[in-house]
Amino acid sequence: MASKTPQDTDAARRRRRATTAIKESLRELSIQLSLLNHQVGAQVDINDIDLYCLDLINRLGPFSPSALARRTGLHPATMTGILDRLQRGGWIVRRRDTDGTDRRAVAVHAVRDRTPDLFRLYSGMNSSVDQICATHTDAELQLLAGFLRRATQAGEKATDDLANG
Repeated sequence: MASKTPQDTDAARRRRRATTAIKESLRELSIQLSLLNHQVGAQVDINDIDLYCLDLINRLGPFSPSALARRTGLHPATMTGILDRLQRGGWIVRRRDTDGTDRRAVAVHAVRDRTPDLFRLYSGMNSSVDQICATHTDAELQLLAGFLRRATQAGEKATDDLANG
């Protein structure tokens, strides 16, 4: 087995430092986005977890309440409270699935007329990200998007692992 050269050792050290810097930046970004979401929620009188659920419904919905509870890892009773608050606030509606096999089934839909309220509050961050993206090539943006997608998947897996023991 060949011994490591000083260049190999330096390269390994630089890689560890770069990896650590990326992890620290992701943590800082997570904190900043949490703080931004908290401020947005305060502006529209929605707590953090309710805002997270509303975002999922807006982007990926509609959901059944049980599917949304599974997706978030929240207890179904907790999800019922969240959906009740969002419905009272005019952010979502529950609709019966009259076309499906189980006519008792309910789907949760976002109220699209309310979406501009949220977009306006996120416009500063969205504009800043647009400006950052404008400084990168298409290939760099594809690389960054792929990295963030994989980091998100790693976070989802870590969350599922913790939730499922």
